Amino acid sequence: MFYSTQTNDHGLAHDPFKAIVSPRPIGWIGSRGKDGSINLAPYSFFNAVSDRPKLVMFSSSGRKHSQRNAAETGEFTCNFVSRHLIEKMNISSVAVPYGVDEFELSGLTAKKGRIVDAPYVAEAFAVLECKVTEIIEPKSLSGEASENVMVFGEVVGIHIDEAIIVDGRLSMAIARPVARMGYMDYSEGSDVFEMFRPQL
Repeated sequence: MFYSTQTNDHGLAHDPFKAIVSPRPIGWIGSRGKDGSINLAPYSFFNAVSDRPKLVMFSSSGRKHSQRNAAETGEFTCNFVSRHLIEKMNISSVAVPYGVDEFELSGLTAKKGRIVDAPYVAEAFAVLECKVTEIIEPKSLSGEASENVMVFGEVVGIHIDEAIIVDGRLSMAIARPVARMGYMDYSEGSDVFEMFRPQL
């Protein structure tokens, strides 16, 4: 089959786009507002975009609480979503008024960053502390701003629970990272195999 995204005439019950672009890591973003309130929310449009410098980005439809806080304070955290925290991550995705503490709602411990003044999930196996480098609204082919807001941040500190370190590497079998698939589906990345680049 083929369909144009201009007409979106795929004939399926649900748009397959996000199912094709999968699995997508989940950016579980911790932030603090200028008013001191804290926020925790998951974003499936999230990824690392550079290693030198270490840059990550998260994006959402519209300017949500995480984007607002990141813009106000210039800081946020990315918390590793593992299988043992997936239900709490899901609770933190609930739509609530600004200022409601999703850490408390989810039964999680909010801990202050070492470098950034943004909270992180103390129970997470790994955490990235980030400082905002830019916030953009991507444009369409027509040049119009999309409804999305992308926040880029440089990683300035990394927390790792030593329980997931085996032989000097992070063990995905222990960490059991969770990713977003299409629709309401998730996957777990503990079934790992190695592959090396060919040498010509």
